[in-house]
Amino acid sequence: MKITVNGTPRDSTAATLDALLVELGYGGAKVATAVNESFVPATIRPEQRLNEGDRIEIVAPRQGG
Repeated sequence: MKITVNGTPRDSTAATLDALLVELGYGGAKVATAVNESFVPATIRPEQRLNEGDRIEIVAPRQGG
């Protein structure tokens, strides 16, 4: 299916947000996620279904000083 991840169009076979994170190499990484501008907590990512045209944002925490 065609989705947009962090503003970049891409094809994916992932059915859930959790599967998409694994597909993209984020596996167990600590990241914040949103689907269609709605925050998705880590605890419900396995149930968060993805659909054609969804817009996903994945944000990794940054440290600075």
